[in-house]
Amino acid sequence: MRLKIKIDANYEDPEALITTARMTDEVNRIVDFISKSDAVTTIISGIKDDKVELLEQGTLFRIYAEDGKVFAKTENDLYQLRLRLYELEERLDDSLFVRISNSEIVNLKKVKSLDLSFAGTICMELSNGDVSFVSRRHVSKIKKLLGL
Repeated sequence: MRLKIKIDANYEDPEALITTARMTDEVNRIVDFISKSDAVTTIISGIKDDKVELLEQGTLFRIYAEDGKVFAKTENDLYQLRLRLYELEERLDDSLFVRISNSEIVNLKKVKSLDLSFAGTICMELSNGDVSFVSRRHVSKIKKLLGL
């Protein structure tokens, strides 16, 4: 693929033009990336000790639902979130975060090891020592994503 960038003072907003013979997976990925960068709000805010803090996605290990509440685990702290998991999925970088069950999303960059010996599921050990299990429903998607 060739890439051309043209600087023109007459343009106030950037404009992207893709010229191609046909739609390919690569073109679709580029379109998705450009669309998401404009449309998706990536700010995640968490509540701890009655204070709202902005959380950077790179610091998140896992996000999970428990007892009707949603929590985000970082290296040092646990935060309660006001968003639902499906709303967070839309905001999170899908190249880093993956849904592993109906109640949990993990940061793939924070996965230390995978144990495939469990029948029908995968045990994920995160680099902070937390352990999470991929539900049977999500196992094939995770294996495909990780090339297993």
